[in-house]
Amino acid sequence: MSPLPTRMVNRWQNRQEPGPGQGTLYWHILVGDQPEARDLAHTAQKRLAGFRGLHMTPIEWLHITTLVVGPTGETTTEQQRTMLTAASQLLAALPPVTVTLSRVLYHPEAIAVAAHPSDPLRQIRAAVQTATLNVTGHEGHTEGSAQWTPHMTLAYSESDQPADPIIAALGRKVQAAEFNINTVTLVAQQGPERLWDWRPIGTVALGCH
Repeated sequence: MSPLPTRMVNRWQNRQEPGPGQGTLYWHILVGDQPEARDLAHTAQKRLAGFRGLHMTPIEWLHITTLVVGPTGETTTEQQRTMLTAASQLLAALPPVTVTLSRVLYHPEAIAVAAHPSDPLRQIRAAVQTATLNVTGHEGHTEGSAQWTPHMTLAYSESDQPADPIIAALGRKVQAAEFNINTVTLVAQQGPERLWDWRPIGTVALGCH
């Protein structure tokens, strides 16, 4: 998400999205139940509230997107259950992770905060990617780019406008939030992304021997 963008763009203008009855399957680290993450998002979103064309992430669905599995129609209910079991076995060997959010990331389509340290989060991603590959025959993908940068998105851009005033308003860092990550969740997102029709299928605990 660098260098800094000069303009924000409409994320959904030319984006292919699921139609009626369709959805996308994700592995997400859900953090909306973490008071520290909620407070950070509330403060940052309040500072961004004066700008038009920003679609804020609902506090309850704050998350770190870990892996895009693919269209929901390409995996059966049984495969989803098997993926959860496989991920549970792999993630049992990984301890819970203490993460810090503070550095703001700017992209033409979104505003986010980076999650550090990244290495333990990459281990979590590798585990769910292996579980996905073993069950479905494909390993999923990273949304938007080939390289995965762990982050929590604060807002998505839905219009064209200069980025500089937004960057000036929020800055490059916010007050740090630190909390523990203990679980990863398989989520079915029904319909277009911005409708936030999320249906958690199952949650896997870290370090659960």
